[in-house]
Amino acid sequence: MQIVEPPAQRKAETGGSAFFALGFRPFFPLAGLFAVLAVSAWAAVYLAGLSILPTRLSAAHWHGHEMVFGYAMAVVSGFLLTAVGNWTGIVTLRGWSLAGLVTLWLSARLALALPGDLALAAAAVADLLFGIALLVAISLPVWRTRQWIQFGILSKVLLLVTANAAFYAGAYGVLDQGIHWGLHGGLYLLVALVFAMGRRVIPMFIERGVDETVTLRNRGWIDWSSLVLFLVWVVLEVFVRAPGSVAVLSAILLVIHGVRLGDWYTAGIWRKPLLWSLYLGYAFVLLGFALKAIAPWQPLAGMLALHAFAYGAVGLVTLGMMARVALGHTGRNVFRPPAALGPLFGLVFVGALVRVLPPLAWPTHYPVWIGLSQIFWVIAFAGFVWLYLPVCWRPRIDGRPG
Repeated sequence: MQIVEPPAQRKAETGGSAFFALGFRPFFPLAGLFAVLAVSAWAAVYLAGLSILPTRLSAAHWHGHEMVFGYAMAVVSGFLLTAVGNWTGIVTLRGWSLAGLVTLWLSARLALALPGDLALAAAAVADLLFGIALLVAISLPVWRTRQWIQFGILSKVLLLVTANAAFYAGAYGVLDQGIHWGLHGGLYLLVALVFAMGRRVIPMFIERGVDETVTLRNRGWIDWSSLVLFLVWVVLEVFVRAPGSVAVLSAILLVIHGVRLGDWYTAGIWRKPLLWSLYLGYAFVLLGFALKAIAPWQPLAGMLALHAFAYGAVGLVTLGMMARVALGHTGRNVFRPPAALGPLFGLVFVGALVRVLPPLAWPTHYPVWIGLSQIFWVIAFAGFVWLYLPVCWRPRIDGRPG
């Protein structure tokens, strides 16, 4: 039997671009493309020794900054500009105003890829203006609707802008520890966003997404203890640098978040890539805390923990959230995602494991593990861009605006 699409759906599929109709549309594919280009550039520097990155920043600092404040901030921007509109009922940036915000983000990325003080200054101005504009864009609807419950999310965005400012101050020698505070503080703020948004959506997605009927448990004491202890953990890790105390707190946080993941578990997630990707991404937080707990006795574990948080947790969760949000907000069925998503998520999962675990046993082959993890990352995000650029470019398939 021939299936005939409704007129509205046919019009939506054949219409023009909707690239600047909603925040996720430009930011998600650009984040994916930047993830490919930035890690490819880092691989060229680290593995091939090519001098293709700016002279004012070290290659390692450029890599860390651009993954936190370039890639991840683009994902955060696309997600929050879309989510705040849902939460408040007020449309956030679109059209020329959204294009302007994207231009600021892109200008900072391009400027940081150039050598010299002037390029660094231009990047700092564009990057900080981008962060401030994003904060204003998501705060005004919250203020107008008096949704004070969203203050925790807004405060994390404000702190991310502050961390970015600290990084640039450190790059110019104005703030002695600015680069360290900015990079590590920015990463752990992203982990805090994984906690906050994960607590909101992962159990809800699982309950709605698995084939069987399940009711997952959320414990109040975990919500509060994980928040307070992680705040103390960040202070000790980033500012005080007390590895012994960090190790003890890491062991406690490992148990707390392990209980939370146990409460969210149901076997049905393994049949749903959009569910197991988020679940396993959150599980990398546990691996990060485990590595931090042994770091005083295994020096390499501290650096590996950073990548468990960054590559594993932030990388897999952001990819999973982009994939789901883009489907849902373009009128597509989130319960029947593209078949290629499972392998793409699998590449990021395996890449994160390769980046974190083999170096503990075979540290002499460290460049090999890094190179393999870079290859997995680049392939996965290139595949995401290939799948989702058309999704984000075209209007909704159901004919609705947005």
